[in-house]
Amino acid sequence: MPEARNPAEAVAALDIGGTKTAAAIVTGRGEILDRVTAATPGRAGASAVLDTAAGLVEQLRARSAGTPVRALGVGSAGVIDHRSGRVLSATDVLAGWAGTDLRGTLRRRLGLPVTVINDVHAHALGEARHGVAAGRDTVLYVAVGTGVGASFVVGGTVLAGAHSAAGHAGHQPSPYAGSLPCTCGGQGHLEAIAAGPGLAGEYARRTGRPVDDLRSVAARAGDGDETARDVVALGGAAVGAAVGGLVNLLDPHAVVVGGGVTGLGAPWWQALRDAVRRETLPSLADVPVLASALGSDAPLLGAASLAWEVLA
Repeated sequence: MPEARNPAEAVAALDIGGTKTAAAIVTGRGEILDRVTAATPGRAGASAVLDTAAGLVEQLRARSAGTPVRALGVGSAGVIDHRSGRVLSATDVLAGWAGTDLRGTLRRRLGLPVTVINDVHAHALGEARHGVAAGRDTVLYVAVGTGVGASFVVGGTVLAGAHSAAGHAGHQPSPYAGSLPCTCGGQGHLEAIAAGPGLAGEYARRTGRPVDDLRSVAARAGDGDETARDVVALGGAAVGAAVGGLVNLLDPHAVVVGGGVTGLGAPWWQALRDAVRRETLPSLADVPVLASALGSDAPLLGAASLAWEVLA
């Protein structure tokens, strides 16, 4: 990644998610100088989301008047055309987001060069360039939260795919999911059993007692509920089996796993790592499976690193 020509200069970064939008001012060395967050008005439509995102950047620029901001890097939910910066598709959490000219609109609004990438890819770049996998040439990143996504980084560059849709790891078949319906309209996909809503649904199916979300399952597992503990282990095993298959396919130098579901703790991680070992080829048994180290800073740092590149 090119260093800033002037140490006093910086770039802005945005992480636009379904519930929260974060912005930061970032140096060429990956140091976050300032940050701010706001709720994403996803149900209010694309214009409201863009207003919020641009407003956060404007707020940071006003607070950092002595530090020139030279470009903007954006990590956004949805399938993003990495060439045009346009949103190709998105879930209903962001109403009307599909078709949004994210790069062009923010460039006109803020007067800055803009790069745009999917948020999971941005997270992967952050970990590969600045985080737990820094210095490794090939990195597989897997995010397990309300959905399951992935990214493969080679030589510091994300493989976005021919249709900019690479990384939909949650929509591969999983034997753990049986014939459960998936959010994509298919059946038996990993996301249906391993993502947060999938695990909450599995607990409700087994007990007949609906729960609000995954936090409720985690709390019950911590209180000794055996069914909740089984569901937590099931989720880890399902992700681990999928990761093992991806390791066999891609042969990465390291795997990084992040996302909210990883907060289920040691039992989930143990089930994941056990499943990875069962599935990987003997020659790949030493590929490390690492926990994401940067948390919510990762997509900001990844997006910022691309902003520096556009200035090269």
